[in-house]
Amino acid sequence: MAPLTDLLSRWREDLAAWAIPDHITAGVAESPWVLPRQVFARRADRLRRAPAGPSYERAWEALAPAGSVLDVGSGAGAACLPLAPRVTRLTAVDTDEGMLSLLAERAGSAGLEAQVRAGRWPDIAGQVPPADVVTSHHVLFNVPDLQPFLATLTSHARRRVVIETAAVHPLASLNPLWLRFHGLKRPERPTASDVLDILAAMGLRPGHTEWSRPAEADYQSMTELVDVTRRRLCLPAERASEVEAALVDLGTDPGHPGDLGSSGRDVVTIWWEGTA
Repeated sequence: MAPLTDLLSRWREDLAAWAIPDHITAGVAESPWVLPRQVFARRADRLRRAPAGPSYERAWEALAPAGSVLDVGSGAGAACLPLAPRVTRLTAVDTDEGMLSLLAERAGSAGLEAQVRAGRWPDIAGQVPPADVVTSHHVLFNVPDLQPFLATLTSHARRRVVIETAAVHPLASLNPLWLRFHGLKRPERPTASDVLDILAAMGLRPGHTEWSRPAEADYQSMTELVDVTRRRLCLPAERASEVEAALVDLGTDPGHPGDLGSSGRDVVTIWWEGTA
């Protein structure tokens, strides 16, 4: 295995390669970095109603006996809310205050009072108490400096850290559309395997499970999916019909539109012991 410093450098370089060229972003007024809160909320609701999957199972078993949970990059609560029956205290961290509001509302209906902290991990780690279980779902590909992120997750967990991540970069599913509309070849790295190598080089001895998430209708309509995808591709509104045709060509079912370019269906659950 390569030295940790080399693994971390490659991770940063691979993520940096996903930057969108200036000449493309300059052509549109809307930001391509779309955060569809409604999709995150639907997933949180669905998983709370029917908890399932290896990530849920690894966190659930670590909450016997019941204990506290810290969810980093919580979104609307898809990682932590399914655990509610065994949660004695919930803390959620996210950079998006709108997401935290969605989580707090849902936690309240589940009988929990969530302590929410708006900010970027690990910058605000010193403001957050340790927890028995720390979760972090679909965040790592937004983290260039991976070692301090992972180290502070570990130091905040008394029992276990549970991460869920896409097997490949979550925007890789859009790569054929970037080539189609812009003639731009997008990267294929980094991957979840790189995360496992980094964790092992940090001496954390992670376990992992590779699995496939069932297809779900993340979007309420094809129109909603087309709008988000169009913005991610830096295309103006008048090209929406072209984006819709391209999505259908890629196999999207207009009656059952899943989220292309969010978390993907090929997923990896990673867990290891905490040190708090």
